[in-house]
Amino acid sequence: MIDHSPRSATSVDMHVGSRIRLRRQLLKMSQEALGNELGVTFQQVQKYERGANRVGASRLFSLSRVLDVPVSYFFEGLDAEPSRQSDGKDDRSVIQDLIQSHDGVALAQAFSQIETPKVRRRVIELVRSLSSEED
Repeated sequence: MIDHSPRSATSVDMHVGSRIRLRRQLLKMSQEALGNELGVTFQQVQKYERGANRVGASRLFSLSRVLDVPVSYFFEGLDAEPSRQSDGKDDRSVIQDLIQSHDGVALAQAFSQIETPKVRRRVIELVRSLSSEED
């Protein structure tokens, strides 16, 4: 049995919201522009992106059209049981932290433009080595 009131946001709402935000940022679209396309205010877009307000089925369909992605895009990476990393943080939390930051979106945009698998692996190795130096 699901253990939340019908009006409270869930981790699914937050995941969908973070995917909306990521796609909007990748398209370099403002919250205001997205709101105009959907017929809502930019404040409503903010609430969707934070997971504070749920996105209904018809709105999700409209979002998929405006953001040029299939509806399934908003649920990618969502598992019934999140996997746990050794530090106790789940994978979803790490991904959400990344895509909620300007640097994370910029990194994802730049990385996605690298076409050579070998170069991608070297970038990953570089980032891992830099992160271990921080410890």
